[in-house]
Amino acid sequence: MSLFLGIDTSNYTTSCAVYNDQTDEMVMRKNLLNVKSGEVGLRQSEAVFQHVVNLPRLMDQLPVDRAHIAAVCASSRPRSVDGSYMPCFNVGMGSAKQIAHCLNVPFYEQSHQNGHVAAALYSAGQTGLFQRSFIAFHVSGGTTEALLVSPDDKELIRCELIARSLDLKAGQAIDRVGVALGLDFPCGGELDLLARSSVAGFRIRPALKGNDCCLSGVQNKCEQMINEGCPREDVALYCILYIKETLSQMTGRLLDKYGEIPLVFAGGVMCNSMIKKEFSERFGAFFAQPQYSSDNAAGIAYLGFLKHKNRS
Repeated sequence: MSLFLGIDTSNYTTSCAVYNDQTDEMVMRKNLLNVKSGEVGLRQSEAVFQHVVNLPRLMDQLPVDRAHIAAVCASSRPRSVDGSYMPCFNVGMGSAKQIAHCLNVPFYEQSHQNGHVAAALYSAGQTGLFQRSFIAFHVSGGTTEALLVSPDDKELIRCELIARSLDLKAGQAIDRVGVALGLDFPCGGELDLLARSSVAGFRIRPALKGNDCCLSGVQNKCEQMINEGCPREDVALYCILYIKETLSQMTGRLLDKYGEIPLVFAGGVMCNSMIKKEFSERFGAFFAQPQYSSDNAAGIAYLGFLKHKNRS
């Protein structure tokens, strides 16, 4: 039996996980960073400080026998592209390097985005897709991107950007509208519940430019609805329906271009019940399980396992 430790310190979540290659089991511990009421984000300095405090406590909670740790992997940057950088990832990467050095085991690094894709494949029981091409949507507060994913000898998977939001990210729109409605940040879960109590009907016209989208309009429209006194649940529903229809039209256009290849969805926004239901039924898409959809270290741990396996 070998264990593979993964660490991810993203902008809003501290996370660590251990993958057991004998049982295929994943054990994960994570903690959302604290954001003050009424605010919609954190400065990087605040995120770094909270990670420094959170990570040792979460590591203590992992039921792991150090003698069986074969490798350590951490997310080192948001995406696998030149210039991709965010200070908060240095906390996890630095800690992972120290652990690997003390245990005299290999250290591997991956991007946060690759970790999301890997977590989705693992939790959906679709790890066979590591060997073929597919389209992955990463939809969160920091990213709204569609990726053409293919096998890669160096990184295990190569993510080519094929569509994106040109302005506001889907998770940003949800959080900004949610905070305007008096919800706590991050607002995805509460906005989902609120929207499901609405019976309003809307005609949605997404703003698309080719395969890309623009999402700033949904925030402006929702703020207008709030100022006009529209019921809170109707505002929540409009926000979610707008994002759902935008992603749906982007997906259709990409399938027309790249053919009927598998679809995988990851990122916190894809936990939304209405979005997940339609995309499962309409496109036969695969989704990360809820605990693996938002930021987590599980995909990083699994990529560490695959990297070590390929090296052996």
